[in-house]
Amino acid sequence: MERRKPDDPRIKFGRHLAACRKAKGWSQEKLSLESGVARSYLGGVERGQRNIALLNICRLAEALGIPPAKLMAFE
Repeated sequence: MERRKPDDPRIKFGRHLAACRKAKGWSQEKLSLESGVARSYLGGVERGQRNIALLNICRLAEALGIPPAKLMAFE
């Protein structure tokens, strides 16, 4: 398995997505059900193992009730 650096945008995005999900009090399973994104895929995104597609970013943002730009606003 490829070792990812902490500054990898996939890692940063995944951490930010997890923080947004947890701020809503949702489990990965709840977000998966609300967004239509598979839970196993969602877990891989949050761990920085997946390169998420724009369509899935939009689905997750809509489910969380936030604009897609907010999901992309990670540091």
